[in-house]
Amino acid sequence: MTLRLIPYLVMNGNAKEAIEFYEKALDAQVLFIQSFGEMPENPEYPLPAEAKDRISHATLKVGETELMFSDTFPGQPHQSGSQVTICISTNDAEKSTKMYEALQQGGQVIMPLQETFFSPAYGNVTDKFGINFQIFTEGQQ
Repeated sequence: MTLRLIPYLVMNGNAKEAIEFYEKALDAQVLFIQSFGEMPENPEYPLPAEAKDRISHATLKVGETELMFSDTFPGQPHQSGSQVTICISTNDAEKSTKMYEALQQGGQVIMPLQETFFSPAYGNVTDKFGINFQIFTEGQQ
């Protein structure tokens, strides 16, 4: 049996922008992306025009992991912030620095990337979409 944890980010109409951002910031690859408008039509539930370009589901591959996205349906409640935290773990301090610097653009530094007792390079940042990332570099001091 295989068991994986896949962070799923629910955005408020800006999933497409977030996907493009994470493609660059995390060197991610889009595995799947579909808008509500690309889904099969259901005549009983016509799709409002403002929903057609929103993302119904997307999957990115980041290293050996997946990250999933969708937008809320127009009118659905949405809360941005600390309900999702993602820990990015790597054994490459240079890669950690690159991702940390990219994610902090337009965001907020919670803890600067620094050497700690448990990591040669660890930091915490909230990106411009309100998603909190921990950058953890594996290795001993």
